[in-house]
Amino acid sequence: MPSFAVSWKKAAIAAAVTLSCTAPGAQAGDVTLKSTDGSFDLRGELIGFEDNHYTVKTLLGEFRVNAERVRCEGAACPTFDLAEADVRFAGSDSVSVGLMPLLMTGYAGHLGAELTVTETGDPGQFISNLVADEGYGDALGTFLVTPGSTADAFLGLLDGTADVGLASRRITPNEAKALREAGAGNMIDPGQEHIFAVDSLVVIAHPDNPVTQVSMQDMRDIYAGRITNWKALGGGDVPIEFIGRADDSGTRQTFEEKLFGDNTILRSPSHRVAETNIEMAALVNANPGAVGFVPFAFQRGAKPLDLVNSCGIVTSPDAFTAKTGEYPLQRRLYLYDRADNENPDARAFLDYALSDAADDMIAKAGFINLGIERKPQGLDGGRANLLSPTGLDEYEAGIMTDLIDTMSGYDRLSTTFRFLSGSSDLDERGVKDLSRLIEFLGTQPDGVKVAVVGFTDNVGTFDSNRDLSQRRAQSVLDTLLTSGGSRLAGIEFETFGFGELASSGCNLSETGRAINRRVEVWIASGVGG
Repeated sequence: MPSFAVSWKKAAIAAAVTLSCTAPGAQAGDVTLKSTDGSFDLRGELIGFEDNHYTVKTLLGEFRVNAERVRCEGAACPTFDLAEADVRFAGSDSVSVGLMPLLMTGYAGHLGAELTVTETGDPGQFISNLVADEGYGDALGTFLVTPGSTADAFLGLLDGTADVGLASRRITPNEAKALREAGAGNMIDPGQEHIFAVDSLVVIAHPDNPVTQVSMQDMRDIYAGRITNWKALGGGDVPIEFIGRADDSGTRQTFEEKLFGDNTILRSPSHRVAETNIEMAALVNANPGAVGFVPFAFQRGAKPLDLVNSCGIVTSPDAFTAKTGEYPLQRRLYLYDRADNENPDARAFLDYALSDAADDMIAKAGFINLGIERKPQGLDGGRANLLSPTGLDEYEAGIMTDLIDTMSGYDRLSTTFRFLSGSSDLDERGVKDLSRLIEFLGTQPDGVKVAVVGFTDNVGTFDSNRDLSQRRAQSVLDTLLTSGGSRLAGIEFETFGFGELASSGCNLSETGRAINRRVEVWIASGVGG
């Protein structure tokens, strides 16, 4: 990867984005600098602003303050003309604050460009300026990132103030309809709806809390105010304080959707509200009785709790379970653009963000990329311990034994394909996963054994589900071989179908059944990498 330079300063950004400040002598006026953590206010006369620092004259003398640490209030505060940025991003603070700074850094490195990042003064908003050839070439564009809620992403696309929407949930039918009627096209088309990362919403508690896991039903009861003390969950005699998010937060909407499904959402009116993910983690870390939820990247020292579904399946909030789609509070992160978006700079960034080249920066930011991981499935592993022929009739027990014996010789890859009920067609993420799988398998040694293994929910008879799971596995393999061509010629493939065995979700709900309708990919243990 080419080398590149990164500098943080407030200087002239480019002709396209200008700082609307006059010379230091003319910009004098009273301002208040408020620290982002609320620890201090500094009042005085603004006498200068350069290199991302305010210089303020007070009764105690002059102070120079980093603009990243404060918010400026007052008529004399510097302002920006942001309308002419080459690419404008807007939306979820989980993506804009948590991911975009590093993603822009990675994009600069990908292009071999110098990156200058400028804070605008609005909380979390920044401009990235890229110059080719490590700063000695042509300007490659200016990129404005404005944090807010996921709803803001679609409002920005609707009114034309955003070229790319940053979303921590999928677009709703009403949002998609409004954009379609405004000429933005079909927002759920793969050409406009781009899954570029996955995330786990992690239930967090104070680091000293002895509780290590909580059931989904317990979380619903806490959310509704029916469980109010940690003693009820095996902890100390400490009142529970639930920390929530604002109504328009995409993180909150995803949390409620995953927690309650189609059932009525019951919310205690006593919830304390955190405005940002960082504030959420800070509040939980400061209160021994607190519990909240944050994206995977924002745990910040809080204690993550394992989740237990209604069938007793325990799932930890790690990268592998998020990539397989089996963690109950897993979500996808999206980039959206309009069909009539002809901005080449926006398209170039999207191509980068959706490629393998972005994986390292996504992971570095604490999020979960779409890269493939592998996990052992030996008889001494956690998964094998969860599977047992006990309680099955003789016929089903024999097939379960075959499953356990077969999987013991393979590692599982995180690539997992899912299907609509009764269908052999892949869901919207399948095409991208297939492409990455081909890239991964193309690097494996000749003769490596790969198993494509189908599973179903428990709707229907046992044998019909076995047949469906086998068809799904074969469908994935056929598509894989057609798309991969000669790149996969040296691999020994086989397919298996185990029907409704080895459930990853609970078949009592449609959400759980959807998790179980899957095709896994296994690779021989100890071979390749």
